[in-house]
Amino acid sequence: MGAQLRAIRARIRSVTSTAKITRAQELIASSRIPRARRRLDSARPYATEITRVASILVSHGTHMNHALLNRKPDTSRVAVLLMSSDRGFCGGFNHNVLRRGDALAALLRGQDKEPVFYLSGRKAVDFYRFRRRRTEREWVGLSDHPTYDVAAEIGQTLVKAFDMPTREGGVGEVHVVFTEFVSMLTQETRVRRILPLEIEEREIGGRAEGSVSAPLPPYEFEPAPGAVLDLLLRQYVRGRIWSMLLESSAAEHAARRQAMTSATDNAHELIGRLTRRANSARQAEITTELTEIVSGADALARKGDEE
Repeated sequence: MGAQLRAIRARIRSVTSTAKITRAQELIASSRIPRARRRLDSARPYATEITRVASILVSHGTHMNHALLNRKPDTSRVAVLLMSSDRGFCGGFNHNVLRRGDALAALLRGQDKEPVFYLSGRKAVDFYRFRRRRTEREWVGLSDHPTYDVAAEIGQTLVKAFDMPTREGGVGEVHVVFTEFVSMLTQETRVRRILPLEIEEREIGGRAEGSVSAPLPPYEFEPAPGAVLDLLLRQYVRGRIWSMLLESSAAEHAARRQAMTSATDNAHELIGRLTRRANSARQAEITTELTEIVSGADALARKGDEE
């Protein structure tokens, strides 16, 4: 009985130590969420506007021979960028990204397309290295606090691969798998095709019933439409990558906070159950000791009466 009690108390100490770690991780994630959300809210209008302007530019048919607007590219090779985290303790955040990446790869292979993987985040890199899967480029150390320089580097790498013919190692499409920050309790894994560019339709009357498609307004270009298009489309890719990195970072912190909150609550619940077991074991031990004392006293009393 004593050994069982010691084992339960050792388990309580271990779980209590784990609860302190998960609580600390929860507080750290909670402190990082507001800053990540501010950066995301600041970047969203720019990403929305540059996407809208790029769609307007394409809709007018300006310089349609541009490589980034290739409507019928050779899609025998397709780039897939996976955005994961550099650290764990974030629940199913990374699992969902990797699972959607595998599902997208299977879909592409079913269409006779070869997926080529670009990885952002150490968890995705470790996952692919452990399984000896080939990757083109990897970026790590940026999920907690992504920078625009890295986003520009990723965008430039993808644009360069898209500009290159597939027979020379290029790609015909670029897809991104990332996690969108919806709310503190909801993070959705998304798949977006960013190249070739897709026109986004707008509606008059918002999303209400009865809304109709609106024609996009005309634009005048300086110095020349071709120069504007070349600069704008590359900036569009960098802006989309930057926005997705910020979405993924905010979603990672929210997922980690949610996971660590659940882990801390589960640890406290387990400590409560173990404490009740320890109390029961202690009570049983005390009862046994009392029974032995009373039995010994009775034996001594009977021995005295016989003498």
